[in-house]
Amino acid sequence: MIGDDDGMRFLPVGDSMTIGATGDFTWRYRFWQHLESHPGLPYEFVGPRTALYDKEANAPLSHAYADPAFPPAARRHLSGWGEGWLHMAPVIADAVRETGADVLLVSLGLIDLGFYTDAEQTAANARAFIAAARTADPRVRMVLLPVIPNVRAETDALFAASCAHFNDLLAEAVADLDTAASPILLASRPPGYDIHTDTYDGTHPGPTGEHLLAAAFTDAMHRAWGLPGPYVMPPASSATVPGPAAEAQPLPV
Repeated sequence: MIGDDDGMRFLPVGDSMTIGATGDFTWRYRFWQHLESHPGLPYEFVGPRTALYDKEANAPLSHAYADPAFPPAARRHLSGWGEGWLHMAPVIADAVRETGADVLLVSLGLIDLGFYTDAEQTAANARAFIAAARTADPRVRMVLLPVIPNVRAETDALFAASCAHFNDLLAEAVADLDTAASPILLASRPPGYDIHTDTYDGTHPGPTGEHLLAAAFTDAMHRAWGLPGPYVMPPASSATVPGPAAEAQPLPV
């Protein structure tokens, strides 16, 4: 079992798929629900941010989660709309040092490939992120989610190839950098994840997508580290209830 007598301190790190927008549940909420379903499991969410992205204000100012019962303490994260490996590598050491994070749950890369860096540069930034996190805690653990190509990949062959190439490079980085002291897991793309049904705009997860992303992190840790699980998907009728964000216009990552 990961963690210690004080429990596991999880730090979600990501882009718009992780921070979520006004009215979203977020996959972070689904993961919190999973942890809550195992009474007696000590855990804590840590991170310098708690907000959702407010599309009207074009800033992370919203606290209107789809379920207002989502506890403020469980909303902590380090994620941002339009932020990628490029942005997180310089700040992750301070975040780990200041929060005492044990496990980083990382979903990054799509925004990098879409707007900032090519596959090789993005992979280099991922490696820099891992190295920086370890300067703050040489025993920190990480679970990395590969890039899930969005709707752009259906019509942009070069972008689709870049996403696939980066995922290969990310797998190589995990194989190269995984250690017994500071394990790194490469989560699997959720089986059956369909951007046409599991997102509300071809990129950002809707309720079913949120469950599938939470399951990807949960099941990787369950298999490798004994995290209680596996993730239990809810009945289809309850998994597909849309949040307010489902009615929003499509936006980039």
